Amino acid sequence: MTHSFKRTLVTTALPYANGPVHLGHLAGVYLPADIYVRFKRLCGEEIIHIGGSDEHGVPITITADREGITPQDVVDRYHSMNADAFSRCGISFDYYGRTSSARHHQTAREFFTEIEQKGIFVKKTEKLFFDAKAGRFLSDRYVTGTCPICSNTEANGDQCEQCGTHLSPLELIDPKSKLSDATPELRETLHWYFPLGRFQKQLEAYVDGHSEEWRQNVVNYSRTWLNQGLADRAITRDLSWGISLPLDTDEAKGKVLYVWFDAVLGYISFTREWAEKQGSEELWKRYWQDPESRIINFIGKDNVVFHTLMFPAILMAWNEGRSEGLYQLADNVPASEFMNFEGRKFSKSRNYAVYLGEFLDSFPADTLRYSIAMNYPENKDSDFSWSDFQNRTNGELADTLGNFIKRSVDFTNSRFDGEVPCDISPEEWNALGIDWQESFRKLEEAYEGFHFREAATQAMEIARFANRYLTEGEPWKTIKVDRDAAARTMAVSLNLCHTLSLVFYPVIPETCNRIHRMLGFEGTIDDLVAPGSRVWQTAIEPGLKKGHKLLGSSEILFSKIEQADIEPELKKIEALLAEAQRREAVAEQAQIAFKPEISFDDFQKVDLRVARVLECEPVKKASKLLKMKLLVGTEERQVLSGIAQYYSPEEMVGKQVVLVANLADRSIRGELSQGMILAVEGRDGRLFVVEPDGDEIIGNSVQ
Repeated sequence: MTHSFKRTLVTTALPYANGPVHLGHLAGVYLPADIYVRFKRLCGEEIIHIGGSDEHGVPITITADREGITPQDVVDRYHSMNADAFSRCGISFDYYGRTSSARHHQTAREFFTEIEQKGIFVKKTEKLFFDAKAGRFLSDRYVTGTCPICSNTEANGDQCEQCGTHLSPLELIDPKSKLSDATPELRETLHWYFPLGRFQKQLEAYVDGHSEEWRQNVVNYSRTWLNQGLADRAITRDLSWGISLPLDTDEAKGKVLYVWFDAVLGYISFTREWAEKQGSEELWKRYWQDPESRIINFIGKDNVVFHTLMFPAILMAWNEGRSEGLYQLADNVPASEFMNFEGRKFSKSRNYAVYLGEFLDSFPADTLRYSIAMNYPENKDSDFSWSDFQNRTNGELADTLGNFIKRSVDFTNSRFDGEVPCDISPEEWNALGIDWQESFRKLEEAYEGFHFREAATQAMEIARFANRYLTEGEPWKTIKVDRDAAARTMAVSLNLCHTLSLVFYPVIPETCNRIHRMLGFEGTIDDLVAPGSRVWQTAIEPGLKKGHKLLGSSEILFSKIEQADIEPELKKIEALLAEAQRREAVAEQAQIAFKPEISFDDFQKVDLRVARVLECEPVKKASKLLKMKLLVGTEERQVLSGIAQYYSPEEMVGKQVVLVANLADRSIRGELSQGMILAVEGRDGRLFVVEPDGDEIIGNSVQ
């Protein structure tokens, strides 16, 4: 589906103001968005980049409680820290807002009021944990206990970090309050729910209408939820930190908007704040309410359904019954996969991460931007390693691009008085040996299609060509016998410098601005970009005429990274890996420690039976669980097992398994589980289902 748009709004997922952003965040969301925005600015298109901090939610209050400070203190610290890191990395937001701002609170309350007055919300009374000692209801993150799936004794009320199962606090065994360590009690409380199912058909049409141009991971995640059927989702919580409900009723007291509902509305409130800064309070509507505007949400894959289902449903609820002031839905949601760090997933909780601010204290931003662009996790997880970073900086940026630029400028300054010595005709330019039309077609398709690794690779190919051209031309030799030939070589080389400063600008903007100045231009490329100014088009043809004066001096664009420069980082990795191995060893020792002794009579009570898996399917909204129908003799049983990350449903069908047949029935995620199948945990944490071999043993007892 193609459509011509007059302007574009780019938004980026809001980083949680509860810690510093790391390179995984940068690679997945902020750098690709910035690369895209900078390219579109070069093309003279009207585009704005809106971002900001997500400053509500339970993790922030937990941090505040732990440190003995206020939630506002926490978000002030990390908003400032992350905004500074983004700025230093060249992420060119047009506006970077905060969900704690007055304008955002107003915007979120307007949406709540609009939807509430239409009678769309569903109110439900439910029983939630209450800490009598602390005198407050407990959100899921404030409850800890034993996981019903893997028996981890430190599972949180929303998810078990050990097995990955999404939980509710009510599913925990022996729950405790994190506030007082007391056993919480169940009390009734009322909450507002958003009925996602009401918009199921509209959302299906929305996803189907974009299935050709959206990335496959985005379509798959969305359709998985749609196929399971969309349920009501709570939009309020019992908390003191957040956006209070705009209702003067007893039932609304002490309740705030759930962060999932509030945060995505930040894209709108921040655009409103940006418009106010421009001196036009209504300007934001051109981007959100004009069908000729394109909206693009850059996110990570863990945020897909919030942007393809939940946020669109909120906008649909606002639009329902209206004839004006209608919000447009996102045209594309380019979600990245994850970037890992030295072969392992970035982890804040284990401090296994490279934080952006700390990185920029030691290395230039553009070296990082280029390295990440060349490893952009577009369709599969990628990896950041210090050796790859070092090799790309030294071999590609320093030896290829930087070397070519400096040689070209220095030779012109020393032998041609710092001036472009002659004009280059279009015919001569096109006869160099590079197909400019094809190269720029590939570049433009890569940038437009969010293929940023391909774009960076194509730009570096032009740099390699330029470097070879200058080396093979040997102007330092030919000038002794044919000054005109050397002059033509240098005129071409300087024009190649100009081309490279533009094709690389989206990826390494600070370096390209330095090249721009070395070539004798006033100001920066940043100063040239504006709606209607097609700077990009000047890169495809010779842009420097005879007599154009260079700056007269040069600089080294990239300093090589020595082993000693990254040695401290490698030692950090060694320490982190050693700590991870220590934890794994402790865990392994804990796993092989024998349980308390039981009598033979106790063991005889356990009824182990061989069963065959007849049917198997995923459990809705529980990514680690499989639901199986088992044949045990002549009886059929339903059993849930946390093995979904190790076995597909198709793999399980037909297997013979061992069932604990006399285990009391339990309800897990609203599903009945009539027993447990046996599995063995390997050293890497993988579960291996015990598969007894033999004919005609279904239903037989395991002796």
